[in-house]
Amino acid sequence: MLGENFKQIINVIKSDIKESSLKTAIQVNNNLIRLYFRLGKILYDNYEYGNKFIDEVARELKLEYPNATGYSVRNLKYMKKFYSEYKDDELVQQLVAQVPWGHNIVLMDKIKDKNIRKVYLQGIIKNGWGREMLIHQIELNYHLRIGQSDNNFKVTLPKNDSDVANYMIKDPYVFDFIS
Repeated sequence: MLGENFKQIINVIKSDIKESSLKTAIQVNNNLIRLYFRLGKILYDNYEYGNKFIDEVARELKLEYPNATGYSVRNLKYMKKFYSEYKDDELVQQLVAQVPWGHNIVLMDKIKDKNIRKVYLQGIIKNGWGREMLIHQIELNYHLRIGQSDNNFKVTLPKNDSDVANYMIKDPYVFDFIS
């Protein structure tokens, strides 16, 4: 009835809605992660009140915000750990703010080395991994396959060979179809 022009207009509208929704979700996540970081600092700075401090904070938050999730004792402990882990590293703070909270918990639980965590954070951001894919990549030692190790390819191999060797380190499975 309205023709092809109408379909193009609708597609532009749909695309704009999707883009705005994605940007909103990213901003909400960023704000939530920053909130958790600030709450983690408060918990970290006031831990001298003893082991029951976080329990009491969780209880108070539950009373004040009965429908809110994310303020359990367990999650508050993760917030404290989150702050403790990243308080001195602004680059990582910027990276973790781009990643969902569940991903951050997986990284804190499974990867102790902060430099290796950075590799996974960058992988999440670049590749859009869901939590299950992140866990799978950790199990497959993604960080060992992406060329983070030092090598002497540039000084020992001809230019084209060193480029191929560096590429192979980044993804050793790239040429699996040859064999």
